[in-house]
Amino acid sequence: MHEVIPGARVEGKVLLDDENLYASNVDPVAVRRSVGMVFQRPNPFPTMSIYDNVVAGLKLAGVRKKSVLDGVVEKSLKGANLWNEVKDRLGKPGAGLSGGQQQRLCIARAIAVEPQVLLMDEPCSALDPISTLAIEDLIGELKEQFTIVIVTHNMQQAARVSDRTAFFNLAGVGQPGKLIELDDTQRIFSNPSVQATEDYISGRFG
Repeated sequence: MHEVIPGARVEGKVLLDDENLYASNVDPVAVRRSVGMVFQRPNPFPTMSIYDNVVAGLKLAGVRKKSVLDGVVEKSLKGANLWNEVKDRLGKPGAGLSGGQQQRLCIARAIAVEPQVLLMDEPCSALDPISTLAIEDLIGELKEQFTIVIVTHNMQQAARVSDRTAFFNLAGVGQPGKLIELDDTQRIFSNPSVQATEDYISGRFG
């Protein structure tokens, strides 16, 4: 996401299958095919139809055969639990959907290229409770097919949707955050091994 931004600097390593994604010999386009991203606020491409939103990544990769694209659209929208709601209006703008539907459309767009990993940055923070429940249910289904990494400030949500939980905390103003503890979700929320985790979960700070 940063290689085209002047002055952008990345430190450290991110390993996927023991390969550093920030290494100089790694093609960022290939990384984007392996790692999908769903942002905090739904961001369907505003000038594109529902159909074209889903297949945008495939078309960028050179896929043009309509039968292939049609199949991916149906499979991805079904995977995002959106197909039955939009199958009769695939040519309509994606931006015309409700907030929860737009977020599921963005998820369909992300999984259409069949990534290894799906990153979600607070995917429910801009949604109402009903849409949030739909996204959480969807995460539970998708994690059978994809490795999902979700960032959330909602502890209840973390407890509901995750198998393993990592607790990060800021080291200080202007300093990078630190990984405080990583463990199975049940253990993190019932018997954390680090006092700072216990303090945060119990509401002593945060």
